[in-house]
Amino acid sequence: MNRQMRRQAQRAQGGRQVQQQQPLEKLQQIQAELENATVEGSAGGGVVKVVMAGNQNVRSVEISPEVLEDVVMLQELVVAAINDAMTRVQEMTSQKLGTVTGGLNIPGLM
Repeated sequence: MNRQMRRQAQRAQGGRQVQQQQPLEKLQQIQAELENATVEGSAGGGVVKVVMAGNQNVRSVEISPEVLEDVVMLQELVVAAINDAMTRVQEMTSQKLGTVTGGLNIPGLM
């Protein structure tokens, strides 16, 4: 191989590396956005509300005093509100990651 062909090959390889880094950088940016984003899940017509971050950490739980007397119902409402928040986080994550993955469902990312 002459020098010119080697240089062209090196440039082509360098271009591929840049192209491979762009999606990784975009993915890291989206992960940071998700950690700062929050969603609200609710149950019982809003008597129990859960705020959850995009990284699936529960930030807060709000419970209306009217349900404090029925412990069993309160427990069920808390579970339902958390599940609602989880569903919303998964939807938000899928939507944001869809821009990088082109709509492909890649195991471990969602």
